[in-house]
Amino acid sequence: MAQGLLIDMDGVIYGGDTLIPGADQFIGRLLKNDVPFMFMTNNSQRTPLEVVRKLKKLGIEVTEKHVYTSAMATGKFLATQIPNGTAFVLGEGGLLTSLHDNGITLVDTDPEYVVLGEGRNFTLEMVQRAVDMILAGAKFITTNRDPSPKKKGWNNLGIAATTAMIEEASGVRAFVIGKPGPVMMRSARKALGLETAETTIIGDTMDTDIQGGVQMGYKTILVLSGITKPEEFKKYAFKPDLIVNSINDIKLPLPWWESAK
Repeated sequence: MAQGLLIDMDGVIYGGDTLIPGADQFIGRLLKNDVPFMFMTNNSQRTPLEVVRKLKKLGIEVTEKHVYTSAMATGKFLATQIPNGTAFVLGEGGLLTSLHDNGITLVDTDPEYVVLGEGRNFTLEMVQRAVDMILAGAKFITTNRDPSPKKKGWNNLGIAATTAMIEEASGVRAFVIGKPGPVMMRSARKALGLETAETTIIGDTMDTDIQGGVQMGYKTILVLSGITKPEEFKKYAFKPDLIVNSINDIKLPLPWWESAK
């Protein structure tokens, strides 16, 4: 049976603009052994090509076929819901490109959907217009609901905060595409060409990567190189299949978790 990986990025492969030690070596082993994998990120700003270019700067050589974003999942989802439909978008390059590639027309009036992604280029006036559109009947989708890191000097309000603002103003709760939601988790697996039993997700957050994997029936590996700390495990009613210090501690070939327990 084939085995493949869905791999989170920030906190697993890099922290900000710094490569996590050994991450490049692990990806190199996957490529050498022809292990199916995709980087799966909730960030909807970057196009797959931009993600590839960032990874290349860190010493990781992959192609666009190795990247799956919440923007890609959103575009595919809308194409199934409203083929050749319309959307008013609060977002940037990656999201705009994905919607266009999936046949969605971007409009400024009377959209069928309001779609929210990460970004710093939309204004409060645009947010107010989005609220009016939702009140007029447009459906509300957000690419993900990742919180702000709540660090001094952070230059992005955070999509969870923007989503909450629109929900409060419109009285309509957003439909969330990204992790840990099943739409993106299932869509990424299908893009990789795997069945549920063949899929393992690697992440650094219990609330997104691991929770999503558990809910979908995937194997889950938590790395401690990112957000989640061991003292936080007791808060959760679920647990990963394995916990490692960093991605470089994961051994090949897959499947390997039973012998590693």
